[in-house]
Amino acid sequence: MRLVSLAPLLLSMAFAPMALANDPPAIDNAPGPQLRSGSVMVIPAPAQVHRTTGEGFTITAATSLQAEGTAARRVAAQFADLLARSGGPTLVPGKVTAQGGVRFVLDRSAPATRLPATPDERYVLESTARGITVRATSEAGLFYGATTLAQLATGGSNGLVPAVRIEDAPRFTWRGLMLDSARHFQSLDEIKQVLDAMAAHKLNTFHWHLTDDQGWRMEIKRYPKLTEVGSCRIPAGDGGHDAVTGAPRPYCGFYTQQQIREVIAYAAALHIQVIPEIDVPGHATAAIAAYPGLGVLDTPLQPLSEWGVFPNLFNTEESTFIFLENVLEEVIDLFPAAYVHVGGDEAVKDQWIASARVQQRMKELGATDEMQMQSHLIKRLETFLEQHDRRLIGWDEILEGGLPPQATVMSWRGTEGGLKAASEGHDVVMSPVTDMYMDYLQTASPNEPPGRPLLTTLARTYAFEPVPATLAADKQHHILGLQANMFTEHTRTPARLQHNLFPRLAAVAETGWSPVQQRDFRDFLARLPAQLERYRAWGLAYAQTPFEVTVDHQDDRRSGSVQVHLANPLGYEVRYRTDGQPVNADATLYTSPLQATVPVTVQAAAFFNGQPLAAAPTQTAYTARSLLTRRDDELLTCPGPGQLLLRLEDDGPADGPRAVFNVNIFTPCWRWADADLTGIRTLKVRAGRIPYYFQLAHDEPQRKFEAATRPHGEMKIRRGDCSGPALAEVPLPASLGADGFVTLDATLPKRLTGKGDLCINFTGDTRPAMWVLDEVTLAE
Repeated sequence: MRLVSLAPLLLSMAFAPMALANDPPAIDNAPGPQLRSGSVMVIPAPAQVHRTTGEGFTITAATSLQAEGTAARRVAAQFADLLARSGGPTLVPGKVTAQGGVRFVLDRSAPATRLPATPDERYVLESTARGITVRATSEAGLFYGATTLAQLATGGSNGLVPAVRIEDAPRFTWRGLMLDSARHFQSLDEIKQVLDAMAAHKLNTFHWHLTDDQGWRMEIKRYPKLTEVGSCRIPAGDGGHDAVTGAPRPYCGFYTQQQIREVIAYAAALHIQVIPEIDVPGHATAAIAAYPGLGVLDTPLQPLSEWGVFPNLFNTEESTFIFLENVLEEVIDLFPAAYVHVGGDEAVKDQWIASARVQQRMKELGATDEMQMQSHLIKRLETFLEQHDRRLIGWDEILEGGLPPQATVMSWRGTEGGLKAASEGHDVVMSPVTDMYMDYLQTASPNEPPGRPLLTTLARTYAFEPVPATLAADKQHHILGLQANMFTEHTRTPARLQHNLFPRLAAVAETGWSPVQQRDFRDFLARLPAQLERYRAWGLAYAQTPFEVTVDHQDDRRSGSVQVHLANPLGYEVRYRTDGQPVNADATLYTSPLQATVPVTVQAAAFFNGQPLAAAPTQTAYTARSLLTRRDDELLTCPGPGQLLLRLEDDGPADGPRAVFNVNIFTPCWRWADADLTGIRTLKVRAGRIPYYFQLAHDEPQRKFEAATRPHGEMKIRRGDCSGPALAEVPLPASLGADGFVTLDATLPKRLTGKGDLCINFTGDTRPAMWVLDEVTLAE
């Protein structure tokens, strides 16, 4: 989890991305699908598409599939597999028929296209009524041509590939995804499913985050305790204990070296390089728990079940440097990729500052401050990696204190670090938190899983431009590409992982592959439904929320009427019904707000070309009681400083679904905007408690809470800006009900009338457990 420098981050999230000078006018980021003339139903969009005359070619089960040579036959087999998995027919490689067919031709003697791009990833695809030919100068290029052809023949096309000539090559050489296996662990099959989807999107770099405070996930034979001790933690709260016996339930998992080799081989067959990350000098708690001599303090540690930024750093002893080099030696032996990621991020230096031994060691090494001490470590590891024919890459904090000459920077705190590094002649991968972090929520829907409610919408991800407009032309080649980052603090299940990644990874893929001139968000939206059909065929649990209908309303409970507003976040058309019948393409097209008398149930769905986009319609029932009730996800945070919004999951049960709450972990206060309190005498609040499992380092002073005056604190009710005198106070209980909740009744003054903001906050320290609000009801 990355929480440092919250104020700039929160400020940046409040504004849309700045338009860049090298964005051409052709890019249209307005909502709503609109297919451009000549587009084909492929994501990412090819570099050049030339429509030709004729009827095209239909791929059926009778189509022959031909290839000469081992590499071409290998790609032909991969194409047949992808075609069948995507809902197309099953083809038999090598079968020849008189009706024409599909040919894969690997010709290493001449360029496959005229495009000025990396030669080993380009291809040409030609489709005529007589058949289809894919040509490339390398197996990788041929493979990418195969993925394009599989898309053309599926996703609703019924196998018909139009008459077309496609000349294609990627814009960037680094088109990546980082997966965090340290916070939550994925099985080999789950990782292989992600790799399959990456390859089908023409992504070519899998950055594997294998170590962190919460777990060490890679077997190191020389240091067995790294996994014996460092790969297990006890989850916070009820989820960490057996419901019957109360015994601890460890959360464990690591990859053996043989399993890692299996993942690397699987990825290589899909033309994906695997970049390992071993984080130093911070995010080191699990390693120090295994080998306490690596740490700065004498206090024993254990892998943590908290999230955030931790103070535990590797110490600066020569023995620790040797330990890290020994670990990297085994990493290098396993991973053939040219790069090794060493982290370098969020290394809070408090322990180094307070340690007399570290300060002495800094003097010995000539480091004038802690930043230079970290730089010394990074430079030493870079030298070691260079001696083993590898290159060092790290998060943009490695710029601090001086950057090793051959180091590559992964810019996550924005694009400024990447701009600085590229201007100084260093290679850069752009992965800013504001646009490329897949653990941020996609929509404001109440159906979003746990995560960070600062929105990274599909439109925002698509609009990101990796090459800063202010970067000098002779330095732009240092931008290797872009990368999406999937940190997994809140991603406990495979379904949630897939929800977070898709379809946003399709937007990342298009930015990484397609020329700027081909990027058009409305065209992308028109091509996306065909990709969703392929996702369903692959069994991917992609996010439904961007394709749902959002529902908002204004009500007048005294007249019993409600005005309902419907929209789809992406601008797809919305159709609705209020008569209880199924919502289909014949349902009423939404054009303006609905005015209705309660009770009424509104069903609505988003459509494209007559087909619904979400698995089920949105259904909202308005009753006399519902107009008096708000869920936590319908409430706002209270105004004022100190905002860190999270959508948090309950800590139990250990197995099965858990409740989810919207929480400002800095200030436990919720706000019902424009609540009409006329005639209201009682406020009923359903609330519960969950563990406070965050460490915030230097952002800790941002955490605010009102001091309690009773043994267990109070719930206070206010109006206006949430800072005035309390209208009502309710003592908080020592314990909750069997379901983990309690309903608190607050009696309001009789004189209250009219509309105004209604504030609910809980007093007392949020540690070790914090209050969460589930539902608020006004009672007359």
